[in-house]
Amino acid sequence: MSVKVLIPTPLQKFTHNQATLQCEGGNIVEMLNALESNCPGIKARLCDDSGELRRFINFYVNSEDIRFLDGKETALSDGDEVSIVPAVAGG
Repeated sequence: MSVKVLIPTPLQKFTHNQATLQCEGGNIVEMLNALESNCPGIKARLCDDSGELRRFINFYVNSEDIRFLDGKETALSDGDEVSIVPAVAGG
């Protein structure tokens, strides 16, 4: 499955300053592994040492928060758009 991945500006140093990438993967885990293969070092910014998604990074598939879908096991279909969004806090 080829999906479009939207990369936030702080992580674009891993993608040669590309804001969007095409990646393969049947779910979020597979997509992250493909992303790491093409952009070494990016996965460590998105996942902790045990492979869990970092708490303050949000993932959306076609604008749907994966926390309300199947988390990192959320299935991807050809043509889906995955957005990676760092959480913003402040006041």
